[in-house]
Amino acid sequence: MRRSSRIAGWIFAATLAGLAAAVPARAADTNLLLITIDTLRTDRLGCYDAEHGRTPRIDALAAGGVLFERAFAHDPETLPSHTNILLGMTSLAHGVMENSKSIVAPEFLTLAELLKSKGYATAAFVSGFPVDSRFGLNQGFDVYDDRYPAKPLTGERFSERPAEKTVAAALQWLTAPKGKWFCWVHLWDPHDPYAPPEPFATQYADDPYTGEVAYVDAQLAVLFDELAKRHLLDQTAVVLTGDHGESLGEHGEIFHGYFAYNTTIRVPLIVAAPGLKPARVKDAVGHIDIFPTVCDLLGVEKPASLQGDSLAPLLRGRTRKARPIYFEALEAYLNRGWAPVRGFIENGKKFVDSPIPELYDLESDFDEARNLAKDPDVPAYRKRLQEIMAAATSTLAAQSGRATTDRETRERLRSLGYAASRMTQLKASYGPEDDLKTLLPLEQRSQQAERLKRQERIPEAVYLLTEVLKQRPDFAKAYDQLFQIYRAQGLIDDALEVYEKGAAANEKNFLFVSEYGIALVRNGRYQKGAEILEKSLALYDQDAEVWDSLGVAFGNMGQFEKAREDFDRALALAPEDAVFNGNAGTLCVTQAMRARNPELAKPAIAYFEKAIAGDPSLASTYNGLAGAQRLLGRRDEAIANWEKAVSLNPSFDLAIFNLAVAYLEKGDKAKALASCQKYIEVRGESLTPDERREIEAIIEKCKAPGEGTGASRGAR
Repeated sequence: MRRSSRIAGWIFAATLAGLAAAVPARAADTNLLLITIDTLRTDRLGCYDAEHGRTPRIDALAAGGVLFERAFAHDPETLPSHTNILLGMTSLAHGVMENSKSIVAPEFLTLAELLKSKGYATAAFVSGFPVDSRFGLNQGFDVYDDRYPAKPLTGERFSERPAEKTVAAALQWLTAPKGKWFCWVHLWDPHDPYAPPEPFATQYADDPYTGEVAYVDAQLAVLFDELAKRHLLDQTAVVLTGDHGESLGEHGEIFHGYFAYNTTIRVPLIVAAPGLKPARVKDAVGHIDIFPTVCDLLGVEKPASLQGDSLAPLLRGRTRKARPIYFEALEAYLNRGWAPVRGFIENGKKFVDSPIPELYDLESDFDEARNLAKDPDVPAYRKRLQEIMAAATSTLAAQSGRATTDRETRERLRSLGYAASRMTQLKASYGPEDDLKTLLPLEQRSQQAERLKRQERIPEAVYLLTEVLKQRPDFAKAYDQLFQIYRAQGLIDDALEVYEKGAAANEKNFLFVSEYGIALVRNGRYQKGAEILEKSLALYDQDAEVWDSLGVAFGNMGQFEKAREDFDRALALAPEDAVFNGNAGTLCVTQAMRARNPELAKPAIAYFEKAIAGDPSLASTYNGLAGAQRLLGRRDEAIANWEKAVSLNPSFDLAIFNLAVAYLEKGDKAKALASCQKYIEVRGESLTPDERREIEAIIEKCKAPGEGTGASRGAR
């Protein structure tokens, strides 16, 4: 069966070539289909490695086009890598260096913007959060379809849109009548976790990563077959690549984003277009070469901003002048404070600059098994790297350096396995102790502990992390993992004790000290939390989350003026943040209730409305808005918002209680009684004797004739 499908794939390739030859398209009339497959190793494609690959449709595309044997990503992460492709420049120019801390500045010209200006209809269909429209890659697209689930489906850890649905959405747009077009299709599936659907799950039970790649190939068959049936491929240039690779244990790395070895920066690159003859190219090329190549294929003038060189000569069997390929791996540097990894490939050599430098001869050692770096040679290679970086660096890069690490963004990226810290905390210099190779054994054990935790083997995970901290007492990640384990078990005191030890071992680490303070506040230790947060402000005072947490602490301690000042500082730094606005609104309601002065609740309305505009999914915000409205005599509006809060979170006991009180005040005793019963059901065994007496008193009033009660609980 597998053999016959491969034969069908080669027939498909011949069909592509025949169509291209039979109906040549003028460059100005050629469409562009860009396909990026996330986390794609070259050796899982049959056209690169017949032993491992089971990808007949991609193989067919390669057989009818030009395959580049040594194509490289400049970053082993999704957002910067796609930015490199769509802007035709590296992060040295555009400033997007990892997945969380930047957006693509509007000052940069994207491929979509250029083609749109030339009369192309433009659309993108993406499948994973790191290329969400919030990061700016939507610039120039008429349609930017990022409709993957906001939250993981039940029983799953991550949210993504499977290839089947992304391809279906793309086909709906592609097959509608239009002129010339540019369509980008991004498929996420090979990214961790590896969980292909059937029949691939069974067929690749021992190698689910390869199963994911095979599944993607099958879905691309659907895409290509439909386009071929509609005679669209004969006038379309197709570019297929991966954003980065995946390490399956090579060099001790699991997944990607940590090192910059070829397992994670080598990518497939296949170009098929009308008039191109099938070929394989051995020259080293980079992602930034795609943009200028597309310009040549489509007959579009190349913008002066591009840093890459067109592959057109190589596509047509000629040569081009070789240029160095810059690369970097900066997630650990920007999010954990570890040493950066940067380097270049030139003349068959690969230099990796870090405190412990590396040099490889890719002609004889493509798997990078023998480090050739010697002290006398390193300064020359470092000088060459600085020359390459200086030539590619742009002052505009700072425009993309605007922080976008709001709470939701960080949490969603962390769910995908990325560090995504609140800020960058760099050191003045880095030594061998900061090198990723030195830290790798600790990183491996922390990853093993994470797997043990998911398997509910908690004692083993705790032991492993404790051993890590014995070896490296300042390894902040292990403290954080222990904190999460204890907190999940309800052992809050133990969890906070872990953070206290971690803060003592990392007293100059703003991120860790502030996380400890924030954790104290979230767990009701307001006085100590405020003390720790103020210590963190002595290290760095421009973090909005610290100021917000201080406001929460002082508000709960009744120091309302101090809390107001802190919330103002938070909102000055992050004026659109939904949680910060909601907390500021809650402070107004609390003050109004304490002073028995409804007028003090008036400013809360604007805060809560801004919070809802920023994130309409927060049930607590609707509860707070309703509390302010009730204090101001707007009972029906309050009831509507409490109902909204409960619809968003059916187990939101506070909103349910407030609804019971509000319904009773309105005289709707049936709804009040139903809310009381729901409240008791939701609280279950956690209901305290005092709370039970309180709700039972309301139930009695629901059953008795007469007016309702004025008792209620404020927003919190």
